Amino acid sequence: MKITYLAAAALLAGCATAPSPYELDQLAHDIMKSSFREQGIAKLDRLTQDELQQACSGEKPPGDDVVKRLEGVQLAAVKWPADGVYLGDWREGEKLAQNGRGMTWTDPAGVPSGGNCYNCHQIAKAEISYGTIGPSLYQYGKLRGISDPGAPASAEMVRYTWGKLWNAKATNACSNMPRFGHAGVLTAAQIRDLMALLLDPKSPVNAQ
Repeated sequence: MKITYLAAAALLAGCATAPSPYELDQLAHDIMKSSFREQGIAKLDRLTQDELQQACSGEKPPGDDVVKRLEGVQLAAVKWPADGVYLGDWREGEKLAQNGRGMTWTDPAGVPSGGNCYNCHQIAKAEISYGTIGPSLYQYGKLRGISDPGAPASAEMVRYTWGKLWNAKATNACSNMPRFGHAGVLTAAQIRDLMALLLDPKSPVNAQ
């Protein structure tokens, strides 16, 4: 007779010897994997964690040495603009910030996703519906003294912002922020537009 995963969990819970954390993790993984199926562009490889994800979802936070090494690996993988152009169109960036669509089984392959930025951040003053998981980004560039994103004094902040959007784990290994560029959620062109939204003095983020 086939024993279900839930029945197996009950048996383990009733054992005289408590299951090890590894056994519980493996059981949870098996239950989760059996609950999903591939459909459309949504594949089961999404359930596979890389080294960083495993470290940050463990029972205890990773140690400082592990964090430093993982951040170094992520930073080394950031793809910087080959043409040196970091900013696109802030108007398109605002559309991306509002757009939460993408990467579901109903979405066609190859169609770019939205950034869904307002789900976690305050950005433009006109938008009154926003999340608070992440910090406010309102006046992001203005508060950092960026009146000209092309000026030498601004170059370091421009580069930092690109890295943060491309792969937030490069500066905060266990950040809740998605790895937009690294994971292929957003294209380089889309990230340029979000960069403009955050840094262009004329964008609604900085102009108000």
